[in-house]
Amino acid sequence: MFWRRGGHPRTEAEAAAAATAGRAGAGPASGTRSPAGALVLEGVHREYKRGVPALRPLDLTVPSGRFLAVMGPSGCGKSTLLQCAAGLDRPTGGTVRIGGTDLSSLSETRLTRLRRERLGFVFQAHNLVPSLSVLENVVLPLMLGGTAAGDELRARDALAAVGLAERAGASPAELSGGQSQRVAIARALVTRPDIVFADEPTGALDPATAQEVLALLRRAVDRDGHTVVMVTHDPVAAARADEILFLERGRVVDCLEGADPDQVRRFMGALGRDGERRQAGPVKAPADTRTPVLSTAHAGAAR
Repeated sequence: MFWRRGGHPRTEAEAAAAATAGRAGAGPASGTRSPAGALVLEGVHREYKRGVPALRPLDLTVPSGRFLAVMGPSGCGKSTLLQCAAGLDRPTGGTVRIGGTDLSSLSETRLTRLRRERLGFVFQAHNLVPSLSVLENVVLPLMLGGTAAGDELRARDALAAVGLAERAGASPAELSGGQSQRVAIARALVTRPDIVFADEPTGALDPATAQEVLALLRRAVDRDGHTVVMVTHDPVAAARADEILFLERGRVVDCLEGADPDQVRRFMGALGRDGERRQAGPVKAPADTRTPVLSTAHAGAAR
């Protein structure tokens, strides 16, 4: 079921129709696609030692070809949500599906293969291998995946797409922070993944460079039909997404569409003060019928 703003669930027929609609103008993304969504979480929650909840039960569907940002105060569960969704951590309960594949049904070996072949990752720290050249860093996921023919050409195309074709032979140590992050994006996209997970991709960048990186992620969605899930603390970065999911104390508290940075800042400032949040002014653009992302009765209870 998909959550409507009034707390009323969509029917299965409505959910399926909306989930397959995608963003207007986006081309078909590569890889396996499920009509239920590129990413589906059902009842997913995560507890740590002594039963302390890091993430409370939620249902979430991200259709193919969408850009979702996840925001909230420090310690609210953003990174936990991303790690569970990306198969980097096993949830305490619930189901995570990527392109229709239930991650809980996979062995560690098969889960590693899925992450390598069907997911892309962009982290704040870039995580480039210092002993490899820029080109070799981008080729690496293809080599690990066992492909061979055309690997270097695909990697060079990916570097050209992020404006770094001329830096293919450089060492990561010779790159600026922005260039390193662009290489990381090329590496994330070279396998043509189902989903790109980005964890604070602009956190260590100056504003101008951050905008370049965000433009690349936005283009990956709009032009190439990729699905992007990004954790961020930056309202400017979040405003580049189609929708923004807000977490607080491990719970989903709201979801905005089409918000600008000032609206995001106002909403973030009101988190934790329920009475003020509802008086913060309009923060949601007119509903987009193509966009079912948050689905949960749990969220309705938390609002």
